[in-house]
Amino acid sequence: MTDKIPLLIDTDPGVDDALALLLAFDDDRHDVVGLTIAAGNVGLRHTVGNALKLCEVAGRGDVPVFAGSASPLLHAAPDAAYVHGEDGFGDVGYAPALRAAEPEHAALAILRLSHEHAGRLVLAALGPLTNIALALKLDPTLPSRVSRFVAMSGAVTGQGNITPSAEFNAYFDPEAAAIVFDAFPRFDLCDWEATVAHGLPHDAVVEWMSGGGPIGGFYEEISRKTREWSADRRGDDWHSADALTMAWLLEPEGALEMQERPLEVVLEHGPRRGMTMVDWQRREGSARILMGYDIARFHARVRRVLSR
Repeated sequence: MTDKIPLLIDTDPGVDDALALLLAFDDDRHDVVGLTIAAGNVGLRHTVGNALKLCEVAGRGDVPVFAGSASPLLHAAPDAAYVHGEDGFGDVGYAPALRAAEPEHAALAILRLSHEHAGRLVLAALGPLTNIALALKLDPTLPSRVSRFVAMSGAVTGQGNITPSAEFNAYFDPEAAAIVFDAFPRFDLCDWEATVAHGLPHDAVVEWMSGGGPIGGFYEEISRKTREWSADRRGDDWHSADALTMAWLLEPEGALEMQERPLEVVLEHGPRRGMTMVDWQRREGSARILMGYDIARFHARVRRVLSR
């Protein structure tokens, strides 16, 4: 038994996820006990390969990687290859990692690790919630063994990034999001609108990476396409939703404002599909929504890992 907090990360790397994983690997208070991988930003073959490669580059071959769902629970959804590259890592043609994923399915690994670290496990969801929904269908008691669940999902006032009203992770598999959010009596939510309010200055990010070593160099290469896409459309700041989510998870004391509210995911097909509807009139609910985070603390953490 270690004094570190066991951290299980469900993810779909993706450049955004990659930065969040680097933050987690760099943290002294948490022990990453596994990565469970879903399709999302790109297809499962690429997201698994990207997770394995990032572990290799970061010197974390000890972190097991588990492949999970290759598609949403019910309905097909578009990926985000136009942002992250066809392979999710900027199409730079990196050499594949030397090791393979574990044979255990991600949903089963989530359940097993929740038993091994019962009452202490922190569960982070950085991508679509398909794997966690599958785990809940197999064992609805999962939330009772998780000490904290933190999700990057949603757009709490309906200003989305994949449709006018929906954020990508919630839109990719809204049925899974509904299952997961209904199952956890309390969870932390970092949404797209918090992301937009906590940008990373493009010029500063480039400076941090240029002064770094192998990790910063690798990240500069795989993130270049995404950063250029963002600079062309979103101005002076680059936005990393998963990195902000991970910063809040690792340093919850950095939160400046949170609101607890009920939340519902729209499942109907049409322009509102995947929208996360928040009842702002009620003063309590299962979702603890991040409204403000210490941006200097966030920038310092990102700067430190990209300078390596």
